[in-house]
Amino acid sequence: MKQTLTKKKKFGYAFGIFTESLVYNMFYTYYLTFLNEIVGIKPKYSAIIIFISIAWDAVTDPLIGNYTDRPGVDKRRIMKISIIPLAVTFIVAWTSIGAGFSSQLAKILLYTFISMCIWIFYTMYSIPYYAIVPELTEDYDERTDIRSLSSLLNAFCVGIGNILPALVPTVAILLGKRYQSNSYAVIAAIIGIMAVALGFICCKSLKGVYQPKKAEDGAVYEKVTVKSTFRAFGDILRLKPTKWFLLFVFFYLAMSTMIQSNLTYMVIDCIGMEYDTGIVFVILTLVITMAITVPIVEKVANKKDRRFATILFLSIVCALEVIIKIVGLDAEVGGFKIMAVIPAAVLGIGNGTFWTLFYSMGYDLVELNEFKTGERRESTITALPQLVQKFGSAFGILMAGQLLSAYGYDSSKDVAGNESLFTKVTDLKVINGMENISTIIPAAILAVSIICVIIYPMTRERFNALKVQLDKKRRGEEYTTEGFEKLL
Repeated sequence: MKQTLTKKKKFGYAFGIFTESLVYNMFYTYYLTFLNEIVGIKPKYSAIIIFISIAWDAVTDPLIGNYTDRPGVDKRRIMKISIIPLAVTFIVAWTSIGAGFSSQLAKILLYTFISMCIWIFYTMYSIPYYAIVPELTEDYDERTDIRSLSSLLNAFCVGIGNILPALVPTVAILLGKRYQSNSYAVIAAIIGIMAVALGFICCKSLKGVYQPKKAEDGAVYEKVTVKSTFRAFGDILRLKPTKWFLLFVFFYLAMSTMIQSNLTYMVIDCIGMEYDTGIVFVILTLVITMAITVPIVEKVANKKDRRFATILFLSIVCALEVIIKIVGLDAEVGGFKIMAVIPAAVLGIGNGTFWTLFYSMGYDLVELNEFKTGERRESTITALPQLVQKFGSAFGILMAGQLLSAYGYDSSKDVAGNESLFTKVTDLKVINGMENISTIIPAAILAVSIICVIIYPMTRERFNALKVQLDKKRRGEEYTTEGFEKLL
């Protein structure tokens, strides 16, 4: 018998965010820097490594999503299987085993392969994790509440996933000269252990409240193939709101990841602070702002709807990014470098908004797809924005790496394998470029994302009208499309 989704169970589910978010945040904030400074790969190639490894999800995301939608497949079991391999491959990815290679090609091939392994297991965990929510409840506001709780805990994940790696120089001193190049791996091991423990807590909390779809006796189900997967994706892409939702996701993640991957350079070269001090200010501000933003965004979304809240808060973020560029990242007030706080707070508002609302916005497509096709595809609908999310993030890092090279930055001439090589840049052209990567360029990308949300037609009113008619259709009664014509 299915158990009630109690507050305790919701908290248990929400703890699962640590498993994917700790890995996600450390990777996207520091991996470009790690490959540049520790392994000694040129920035333009480091960015390509990350892009290729995530592009690999173009294969794994849809297949895993389509497979876990099949009746009889237990999403909770798939999550449990993936947790330990995800932690192990993540730790290996941060070792400096390739730093001693003289060949750039050898380094590129090695770290591309390792990164691809990470994203296979990440996908196996994260798609079922997020896809379970629309199976737990069909209530518009309850979905927002669940995601808000998860997003609130995600603020702490962002903090841990960013602050712990900031301690790398300290860990390097403790390890001594011989082993200091693996300081990132030590931090990755701590994060890996946390990811495993909290991932299993999440899986345990879902016992009883989640039940796999039952396979009907004698029913023959289509095998999971590339063809069947893309047919399912085609059905979803034909839904009118889908393309605007996916474009919103792509451009937002490109914007936020570009800023996030440039944090190290922003702190040292643009703001002009010591790395250890500056990054702590940045990350703490980011975490605190996200934690404050989440309940405010949830309240606005519950009073109006998710679309309105997204447009409102992201428009504020876009305007503030432009203002930061005008003022300059080297601004001071009374001798205090205020830009160690303000840009991080702005990014915190954006991330708090996005991660609270975007998955819930995607869940609304589940009922729309069921209305049109008769099938519920929670995992496939989760896989599609996840795929776009990763491409957006990869694009943001790719652009950051390419722009760093275009502005003249090249760390490959340094001696690889030493965490202390965060040397300050003196070339004003490079510094200005790094500032652009953290301000005006992301603002332009975010503006495109906001336009896509404005065009996105799914509102609370239309979703509720859809649910009324969908319930009639499920009961075999006459139904209409009144009230949600713009979704079709």
